[in-house]
Amino acid sequence: MNAEIIAVGSELLTPERSDTNSLWLTAQLNELGVEVTQKSILGDDRDRLSAAIAEALQRVPLLILTGGLGPTEDDITREAVAQALHRRLLFSQEICDEIKARFAGAGRQMADINKRQAFVIEGAEKLSNPNGTAPGLWIDLPGGMLMLLPGPPREMVPMFGDTCRPKLVARLPQMAIRKRFFRVAGMGESDLDALIAPVYKPYLNPVTTILAAEGDVQIHLRARSSTPDEAEALVEELGAKILETLGNRVYSQNGDPLETVVGHMLRDRDATVAVAESCTGGMLGARITDVPGSSAWFLGGFQVYAPEMKARLLGLDQKTLDEHGAVSEVVAKAMADSARDRTGATYALSITGEAGPESQTPGIDPGVVWIGLASPKGVEAKMFRFFSGRNRVRKMAVQTALNLLRFQLS
Repeated sequence: MNAEIIAVGSELLTPERSDTNSLWLTAQLNELGVEVTQKSILGDDRDRLSAAIAEALQRVPLLILTGGLGPTEDDITREAVAQALHRRLLFSQEICDEIKARFAGAGRQMADINKRQAFVIEGAEKLSNPNGTAPGLWIDLPGGMLMLLPGPPREMVPMFGDTCRPKLVARLPQMAIRKRFFRVAGMGESDLDALIAPVYKPYLNPVTTILAAEGDVQIHLRARSSTPDEAEALVEELGAKILETLGNRVYSQNGDPLETVVGHMLRDRDATVAVAESCTGGMLGARITDVPGSSAWFLGGFQVYAPEMKARLLGLDQKTLDEHGAVSEVVAKAMADSARDRTGATYALSITGEAGPESQTPGIDPGVVWIGLASPKGVEAKMFRFFSGRNRVRKMAVQTALNLLRFQLS
């Protein structure tokens, strides 16, 4: 079964508020074998919302609305649904009395405006709300279902979990969803897709989604079937083919980020690492120490942003800096070698480059970065050209440095 979610509220269309309800609901629905095919955010406009509801019900058999059930004039979800279904709104004295009792229990008198929350769409079933004054509504439709849930998560979550989920379980056909999640480093999104598209395109089930961030491409597989074993077999079959195609480019199959994977590889080998950073200004060390327990493998580092600090803290020869420039293979190697020597680490990574937007090194274009790696096997350095802005250059440099260490540890 497919479903859609509509979050209602003009405040959700501002930068100050985010729709977190749909994320939580999607996870809950996926566990029941329901695929969420569309999410929408609509402001407090009854006609626009009513039209969106009518259109959604033409596409999917399950529609969930969150928000817009409060007592004020801008809470128009009930009115919009009634309009879309061509049904009446009926006043419920029982609900009104329950709301009055809730206010009385708090030592307050209910305002007349709260009577708006006592209106029920014709044919709807009331969903109790022990955590607020806005009851939810459940409407069975020919071939479908419609839920109206409150917007505050502390009200919406228990209402769905305690009442709506059991009702869905009783009505839904048995369906299971199984997933695979691969993370890949060292490849661009287009290069990766060109490589694996011939593998996944013949499959309509599982569905393959590719997402890209700085130096990190994620492959999501989602299979649906009537039983968990069948869904697992489908996703396992395609996942195995993708793994065979990509090989060691895949660094994680459980969602762990690269710093976690590298850190655990160091831990398992009883090895340590140190860093020497110029253009990334501590970002590499920060990524490594984001991992709990990183003190077991990270010894420390050097932030040597200015050329004179490379000489003062790492002992690089000023003549070498003057002759080759701070952004060079020679300096990247010397930084890594010195960091390893001074800390006693098994491995050391260095980063030196021009993050931009303007270059401070004559003859070096913005985006040029040298990454050094010192290991028991010796010292090496590689040059990379990253594009699309200062922040991306720095993030790409850090991700690439970690991936170089991963390959060294493999």
